[in-house]
Amino acid sequence: MTPEDYAKAIFSGDRVILAKSISLVESNRFEDQKMAHRLLKLCLPRTRNSIRLAITGMPGAGKSTFIERFANYLISQERKKVAVLAVDPSSLRTGGSILGDKTRMPTLATNPKAFIRPSPSSGNMGGLAFCSRESMILCEAAGYNTILIETVGVGQSETMVHSMVDFFLLLTLAGGGDILQGIKRGIIEAADALVVTKADGANIQRAKEAQMEYQSALGLALPKDSGWKPPVLVCSAQENKGIIEIYQMIQNYLNKTIQNGYFEKNRKNQYLAWIRESMEQKLRRNLNYFFIQPEVQMYQKELAQKAATGKMSPTEGGESLLMKYYENHSKFYEKFQKLS
Repeated sequence: MTPEDYAKAIFSGDRVILAKSISLVESNRFEDQKMAHRLLKLCLPRTRNSIRLAITGMPGAGKSTFIERFANYLISQERKKVAVLAVDPSSLRTGGSILGDKTRMPTLATNPKAFIRPSPSSGNMGGLAFCSRESMILCEAAGYNTILIETVGVGQSETMVHSMVDFFLLLTLAGGGDILQGIKRGIIEAADALVVTKADGANIQRAKEAQMEYQSALGLALPKDSGWKPPVLVCSAQENKGIIEIYQMIQNYLNKTIQNGYFEKNRKNQYLAWIRESMEQKLRRNLNYFFIQPEVQMYQKELAQKAATGKMSPTEGGESLLMKYYENHSKFYEKFQKLS
C-alpha cells in the first residue's frame, strides 16, 4: 500500500488500516518512516475539528474505568466518535508491555464508534508512547472528534502531556496521603481540573473532604494563561455518577478558551512542541547510534579508566566525548541514515 492508499482507507473510517497506520508511524525502519511522513502530511488537513483530552492520575485512581464510562457518555451524545490512546508502562528489563487496556474497557472496545489503541511507553518520559502525537493525528483524520490520551500515571513527568492536548484532567483518590505531596507543583500548574474518583459507598464523605482540601491547595497555584480556574469535582465511575458534570465542566472550559483566543494559541504551541520533540528524537537516535560504534566504546573505556584513577573528572570525560561526537557528527549521521 502507498501512503495515499493508507490515507484513503483512514478517511473512510477503516479501523484495521488505522491500527496498521499507527504501527507504521511507530516503526523505526527507514522505509516505514518515509511512508509515515507522507501519510501524516496527507492527514494533517483533516485534524482541526477534534478535541484532545489527557487523562492521568496515580496508579489505582481508576483511569480505565473512568475513561470507559466517560467515553461511552460522549458517544451517546450526537455525532461523537471517541479514540482512546492508552499507554502501558514498559518493563525496564525486557522492554515488553501487557497492553491490556481493551480488556479493562470491555463495553467501549466493542462500540463501533470507539477506537482503542494501547501502546508501550518504551521508556519515554511523561507517561507517553513514542508516537502519541502522530497517533492522535491519524485518529482525527479517521473522523474521531474526541481523542482521549490515558497516560501511564508515573508522577510529575506527566506534565509533558500538557503540551499536546486541549484539556488536562487529573484523577486522584481520597486518603492518598499528604495533599500537597499528592499534587506536586508541576501537576498543579498543568492540570485544568482535578477529579476525586471512587466517591461511592463508605468513601463518599472522604471524597468530599478531599475535594475541599484539593480545592484549597489549588489556591496556591499561579493563575493560568487560559484565564481558567481549575475546579475539583468528585465522581464514581463504578456507579456512573459525576460523569455528566465533568463533561459540562470541560464544555465550559472549551467555550471560555475559544472565546478568549487561548484555544487557538494553545494549538499553535502544540505544533511548536511537536517540532522540537521530533528534532530531539532524531538527535537521540543518532546519539544512540554514535554510542554503539566500536571506536566510541573503546574511547569511553579509556575515559572511564582515567576517571577511576583520578586523572580526569567524569565531567571532563563527558565533554571530551561530546567533542568527539561533534568532530564525527557528519560521518555518524550519514551511517545512521543509511542503516535506519
